[in-house]
Amino acid sequence: MDKVTRFPEVPFNEEQWESLETTVIESARRQLVGRRFIDIYGPLGEGVQTVVNDIFERPETGKLSLHGEVPDLSQPTGRVNLTIPMLYKDFILYWRDIQQSKSMDIPIDFSPAANAAQQCALLEDDLIFNGSDQFNLPGLMNVKGRLTHIRSDWMKSGNAFTDVVEARNKLLSMGHSGPYALVVSPSLYALLHRVHEGTHVLEIEHVRELMTDGIYQSPVISGEAGVVVATGRQNLDLAIAEDFDTVFLDVENMNYLFRVYEALVLRIKRPSAICTLEDPEGNTK
Repeated sequence: MDKVTRFPEVPFNEEQWESLETTVIESARRQLVGRRFIDIYGPLGEGVQTVVNDIFERPETGKLSLHGEVPDLSQPTGRVNLTIPMLYKDFILYWRDIQQSKSMDIPIDFSPAANAAQQCALLEDDLIFNGSDQFNLPGLMNVKGRLTHIRSDWMKSGNAFTDVVEARNKLLSMGHSGPYALVVSPSLYALLHRVHEGTHVLEIEHVRELMTDGIYQSPVISGEAGVVVATGRQNLDLAIAEDFDTVFLDVENMNYLFRVYEALVLRIKRPSAICTLEDPEGNTK
């Protein structure tokens, strides 16, 4: 059912609804970080409220034999059911603004929708990186079983590259051969853009040769910390019940109330595929 039929109270035609939804999707896409390197599982359906997550705590290899007569199953060490929370932000479009757009034959200003989408996207990344105590969900920065590396002072040239190499080596020792992605706080991201001593190349360019699935910054990582992730759906994915959508809620004092929402959860299957770069000062969220 299209939005015009579904929400007849809203004074939009089909083209205006499409413009609103395009604004929401594009605004969210510009903000989202986790989705740039995490595989998507779904969508599962808007009514799905839980999803199974198999956890593999110990690294394993395949079995070597002449005839393959002995079965060697890949078995999880545990299985949990994860709650899929709903993430949302509401916004309002004023009746007078809509009437003005009609009278003057100009596009409706959907800036409030863009703002709501951005805030919802920030919440998604916060869930991915920091988890949720309310729903007992771990994030990349705090999941039990992850690897850790106390980073050195990135004000000194070469230390950032060395720390990333050390984190990658720890992941390699657990059987995670990549590809890898790096996500750091904004302050550390800025320090990556220093000229690597003895070269004419920015340090981030040397790091990028190792982090082939990308180098990103996110404001939801507090302090001066970061994380190196061995990507791939065998290690983690983002289970989506309902992706970004916009719905009409109600008319309030002649004005129109809407909601941007989604429903998803991060499934970390192999915590050992994650190595956090810890702030030596201990300033973490």
